[in-house]
Amino acid sequence: MGILNITPDSFADGGRFFDPQAALAQARALAAEGADILDVGGESTRPFSEPVPLEEELRRVIPVIEAIRAEIPLPISIDTYKSPVARRALEVGANIINDISALRFDPQMAPLAAEYKVPVVLMHMQGTPRDMQVNPSYKNLIAEIKDFFRERLYFAVSCGISADRLILDPGIGFGKTWHHNLELLNGLDAFLDLGCPLLVGPSRKAFIGHLLDGVPPDDRDVGTLAALAMAVLKGARLVRVHNVAWARQFLTVFNAIRQAQPSGPQ
Repeated sequence: MGILNITPDSFADGGRFFDPQAALAQARALAAEGADILDVGGESTRPFSEPVPLEEELRRVIPVIEAIRAEIPLPISIDTYKSPVARRALEVGANIINDISALRFDPQMAPLAAEYKVPVVLMHMQGTPRDMQVNPSYKNLIAEIKDFFRERLYFAVSCGISADRLILDPGIGFGKTWHHNLELLNGLDAFLDLGCPLLVGPSRKAFIGHLLDGVPPDDRDVGTLAALAMAVLKGARLVRVHNVAWARQFLTVFNAIRQAQPSGPQ
């Protein structure tokens, strides 16, 4: 899943693709690098960020989705928790709803997803982007996130969303300390028995900078690859990244090694 932020203030690439033509050029580049899905978002959800007004979010993302759909035959996910944004995005060609609130912030999002019969990403977050990093705390990180997923899965299915269209994202960096993120990546396999594909998005996040003595986001791609390796080893089926080319090359070789079989008697 290649990240396309149509924002002036995202933590890793804010402003770089804010212009619609620049966004379309980046979508082309992500596709050429091997993205399987393009994830388009018009509101930064970095720590301490403020919400974007509905009309502004629509103005940012809808023309870009229309332009992508006109020429790039890849699935598009709309990264939003607002049902009017998701509805309009689906109308012009988006295929997936990626909701950081796991259908909690907008009561119309679940009925919309059921109506359109599209896949939905349910992400765990403690708090909101504005306050999630103030003092994240857990008594049992993995158990609490697993309980959250169970409740959200029950809710989604009760709203008419087919269970086979649900994807779980444990929310790396969303209401977690750097140590929580490490524990979460190492414990991802605890969520596999919930029966849904796991999506993991560690790309360029602050915990990598913390471990690498404060390197800036643009210099965290090598560290991101280490996080991807652990995520895939522990069962992740989708990874959300900024640098698609590096992730594609790394995971192609990594998975080939993992899947290699003995050629003769041992």
